[in-house]
Amino acid sequence: MLLGPAVLGLAWPKAQSVLLPTDVLGPLRDLGHAGLVLFLVGVAHELRLDASRLRDRAVAWTALGTFVPSLLVGAALGGWLVWLDRPSLRGTAPTGAFVLLVALALAVSAVPVLARVLADRGLTATRAGRLSLTSAALVDAVAWLLLAVVIAIATPGSKGAWTAATVLAVGALAAALGRRLLRTPPAERLCARWPWPVAVVLGLWVLLAADAAESLGLTAIFGAFVVGLMIPPESPHWDAPVRRVSTLGLWLVPVFFIATGLRIWTASGGIPWLVAILATALAVLAKVGGGYAVSRLGGEGHAAALRVAVLLNTRGLTEIVLLQAGYSAGVLTSGLYLALLVTAVVTTSMTGPLLSLIDRRHGTEATSAPRENEPIALG
Repeated sequence: MLLGPAVLGLAWPKAQSVLLPTDVLGPLRDLGHAGLVLFLVGVAHELRLDASRLRDRAVAWTALGTFVPSLLVGAALGGWLVWLDRPSLRGTAPTGAFVLLVALALAVSAVPVLARVLADRGLTATRAGRLSLTSAALVDAVAWLLLAVVIAIATPGSKGAWTAATVLAVGALAAALGRRLLRTPPAERLCARWPWPVAVVLGLWVLLAADAAESLGLTAIFGAFVVGLMIPPESPHWDAPVRRVSTLGLWLVPVFFIATGLRIWTASGGIPWLVAILATALAVLAKVGGGYAVSRLGGEGHAAALRVAVLLNTRGLTEIVLLQAGYSAGVLTSGLYLALLVTAVVTTSMTGPLLSLIDRRHGTEATSAPRENEPIALG
């Protein structure tokens, strides 16, 4: 997003027109968009919101503690931007959609990045790791659904919240029925015997679902999200096809960022640094403060509560995709997009150094794999 239009453009102003002429940009955007939805199937599948995990009271409390304060602070930031009424920041989107999208941008956590951080640091089986990852999955599931509401409200000609509510209900029913069907022995045997053809069919299915979601006035992300939730999380046979589809999407995601960067930097007059700094400060304060407070109330020690709070402050690709969906729907201006992009990058980049600081001051957390069906009790 930076190198092409920003850095390369300074050294060679005609670089975009020479390297990426107008007739190439359209297919480039389509290819990047396809890569994004394919990648998000794996993200939704990795949420793994099965009933056994959601029975842990600590997960619900931690998710609320990190989601609600961030959502309220983000809504306050969105309200302030509406009151400020600067066209470069506010745009012309409906107020409800605008405020809710800004709130979601501050409230999300990035499950893929968080999972990789936990794996790299050997924290996956620790109490803080399990608690933060499952809470982040719950938060992101709610955020993706609310994003569909935002897009429906902002889409001209749609029936707004009624359309969103109907499609969300149908999507939830389809995900539940699809998961039950794919869990049957014939489907499992088919997947185990022909994983590559199943992966091809799954990829086509995702693209069709994404296109259907867009035709209904929602974001294509919602279609990918529903298909990802259909895949049984406990089945080892489905992991391989999902991983192949998601890996193909991951290879194409850089194309998505190239196309986005060209569009954003061309339309933007630069980064509004005051808004970027304010949004980042509020995001860190709400997410870290809320996560720490609830963890302490739940009986966690000082160091463990800090780890949970810092881990949940990771926003990464989840926020960037949410911002892109909002920008494409006309909810965000290019200037506000860049300001919130700074928030996503800063809050993600600070996770590693803060975890290292906690380890130096309080020692590393011992890995303790939980017994089967052992709950994480609150208090």
